[in-house]
Amino acid sequence: MKFFIDTANIAQIKEANDLGILDGVTTNPSLMAHEGITGVENIKKHYVEICKIVNGDVSAEVISTDFDNIIREGEELAKLHKNIVVKVPMIKDGIKAIKFLTSKGIKTNCTLVFSAGQAILAAKAGATYVSPFLGRLDDVGTAGDGVALVDQIVKIYRTYNYKTQVLAASIRSPEHIIKCAEVGADVVTSPLASILGLLKHPLTDVGLEKFLADYRKGNQ
Repeated sequence: MKFFIDTANIAQIKEANDLGILDGVTTNPSLMAHEGITGVENIKKHYVEICKIVNGDVSAEVISTDFDNIIREGEELAKLHKNIVVKVPMIKDGIKAIKFLTSKGIKTNCTLVFSAGQAILAAKAGATYVSPFLGRLDDVGTAGDGVALVDQIVKIYRTYNYKTQVLAASIRSPEHIIKCAEVGADVVTSPLASILGLLKHPLTDVGLEKFLADYRKGNQ
């Protein structure tokens, strides 16, 4: 399973990359705004800076919702760097745009997916990635609904041999990451905190402290 980090924060991206486990980055307009990055040209420059750090796919989201402008934005974003994946919303014109961009050899990420039906359409259009939003689905339903959707999409894709990768998004915890791994997600995109949370276990802390204490006793 690939690990992407879901942020526009350069320091966090560098930290995740330094861990040696980072495969890519996902961003969106909200994450850019959170970092104080505004204006089309500044946003484009920021995508390029991210691509210089990460040797993997970097999702850059369009803000248009009509076919012609999604294509225009998507082609402009794809020209920025070979690692750019054009992130397109799950809407009618978005699906049409994914089909077109795919035909031009441009990688795409179909975002804001909340049902298996939407995921099927994204795969049929040729999306490189499909992004079901776990946390947001759990927020409006029952805990576990998001992981259940990922499981459902994975099974459908395997049945029909779709090449689209299932990119589990809106990750809220280390447990979300583990659950996605269990059901076969190809990728998770997560805040840095959730990734770092995978490092932690109380028995690891206890064991390490004992090893160090024993070492100090024998080497005073």
